[in-house]
Amino acid sequence: MDLSIVDLSPIPAGGTAADAYANTVETAKQAERLGCSRFWVAEHHGMGDRLAGTTPEVLLGRLAAATDSIRVGSGAVLLNHYSPFKVAEVFGALDGLAPGRIDAGLGRANGSPAADRALGTDRRTNDPDGDHTEKIRAVINHLYDAFPADHAYADLEIPRSGAAPPVPWVLGSSPSSAEIAGELGARYCFAAFIRPNHAEAAFETYRERFEPSELTDGPDEPHGMLAVNAVAAESDEAAARRRAPAEATYERMRRGVLGPTPSVEEAIDELGGVPEPTPATLDPGEWPRAISGSPETIDGLLSQLADRVGVDEVMIQHVVPDHGGALRSHELLAEAVGLES
Repeated sequence: MDLSIVDLSPIPAGGTAADAYANTVETAKQAERLGCSRFWVAEHHGMGDRLAGTTPEVLLGRLAAATDSIRVGSGAVLLNHYSPFKVAEVFGALDGLAPGRIDAGLGRANGSPAADRALGTDRRTNDPDGDHTEKIRAVINHLYDAFPADHAYADLEIPRSGAAPPVPWVLGSSPSSAEIAGELGARYCFAAFIRPNHAEAAFETYRERFEPSELTDGPDEPHGMLAVNAVAAESDEAAARRRAPAEATYERMRRGVLGPTPSVEEAIDELGGVPEPTPATLDPGEWPRAISGSPETIDGLLSQLADRVGVDEVMIQHVVPDHGGALRSHELLAEAVGLES
């Protein structure tokens, strides 16, 4: 199994965005040493007191300079906020900084009404799926210089390295995003840490709708990746403790409570105890929002989830407030799936 990582650049307790970015750079370097396939950074707005990952297009330039071989990309650029041409220019420039190893992960998400207004985002789109599809198509056309000769944008050029262009991925957490990915013949990553119960239906839709793209050198067959919230520790019990902040964060979100990520002890107190270890064998149809375990247990869990949707690559997201603990979890995850560092 291939393993990848997406990082949100969380602000550490008592720290600043500078500390968060330094941690992200260190995590990317570790991911490369561990043999991970790719390292992505996320985009969230209006939460700069707890998540510094607001501008992947800026952070990716730093990550490209700090690494040599691992693919780096966005998980995702939220295309509903931006011009497709500008997004394509950004990724063209990144390709110039890291030739042949840039992933253009394209998604969409609304933030708070205030954040969306500040970004100039129109929430009143009559056909959101159609609009999103056309924006992704436009980004791809710009990246691959694929507009017809008589198109108004045919003569617009973006920076290029001369190596393979940035690889577009469609990201989402519902069958509608899967349908878009399939119709465009693009690679697809499903965020199981957001809507885990939709994973199997989404990948089924993706495969049913898939048509090889005439615009890019994309895959001839469906190519998917599953993003999951997962942590590892030396034992199942220790891993369950490490999972506690994720469980407490989800409970807070259900209540509409915002705030910094709780520490392990704060999370255990909020939950009324340490979460139960994730069972080594999941019940059929069970899709936990977060999983944890020792290397042996977590390997089996990741394999079960990947097999259900028919993918060979898993991307790890986590809610681990302690940076050292997060790095150790990644080491054990890499060990679990047999990566060679």
